[in-house]
Amino acid sequence: MMSSKTFAFTRGHLGHYWRLMRFDKPIGILLLLWPALWALWMSGQGRPNPLVLFVIISGVVVMRAAGCVINDYADRDFDPHVERTRQRPIAAGLVSPKEALILFVGLCLAAFGLVCLLNGLTIALSVPGAFLAASYPFMKRYTHLPQAYLGVAFGWAVPMGFAAQTGSIPLVAWELFLATVLWALIYDTMYAMVDREDDLKIGVKSTAILFGDYDRQIIGGLQVLMLAILTVIGLQLGLAAPYYLGLLGGAGFFIYQQILIFHRAKADCFKAFLNNHWFGATVFMGLVLDYLISR
Repeated sequence: MMSSKTFAFTRGHLGHYWRLMRFDKPIGILLLLWPALWALWMSGQGRPNPLVLFVIISGVVVMRAAGCVINDYADRDFDPHVERTRQRPIAAGLVSPKEALILFVGLCLAAFGLVCLLNGLTIALSVPGAFLAASYPFMKRYTHLPQAYLGVAFGWAVPMGFAAQTGSIPLVAWELFLATVLWALIYDTMYAMVDREDDLKIGVKSTAILFGDYDRQIIGGLQVLMLAILTVIGLQLGLAAPYYLGLLGGAGFFIYQQILIFHRAKADCFKAFLNNHWFGATVFMGLVLDYLISR
């Protein structure tokens, strides 16, 4: 195990930090990024400010990395006992807890430096955003709804995007925020279904455990509700056919995910989780085409 007194910069250790920040697994960046892009295209009417776009995208990447680091720090006593996580850098003794905290603080400072390029409201919103990212990993000890808390943390980029673009947070921003929270409940419950047996053994809580035998039905209900909210948003913004075609394509991916999780096989539940990237991309493409063609 590495000494906790140093922060190493050798090639091998940088590789461990890279893995700790999950840059080798970009799915989390994409799941966080799509709602942020939805928000920027809606608030900017298809033409988001380039600086805002750069800061929000960069902030998403940096804060997702920070969230992964603090998550592994919080789970350092659990991860060695879970098949999927026992090789993570902290669990495997490749990175010390002290190094992880130093890295987390550095990433948060980098994200704050980025947001300081934007307006005062966005800077103010970054404070609760940082708190959400730092506190989420500890929620699984106290509630069966850590996936909902993750949704709030991941979805915080939505009001921040509207604030950065327009200087305000209209009702439609909060509706999109709610849809994003529901989406996190959907995909992170699928993710938690993979670890359900291990989580029950070590006492970690999740919606997969809470929903029990009704997990597929509840996920299906959340999928329908999310699509309904996105449809209402489209009506409020006066969006046209391309947007709704994007939602229709997204509904197709949701159906495919239901097929994957039907037998609750671990590998298929993980595939369903990963497939949500294509849902987010399809909705975004519909939104982009709508503003390109219908405006």
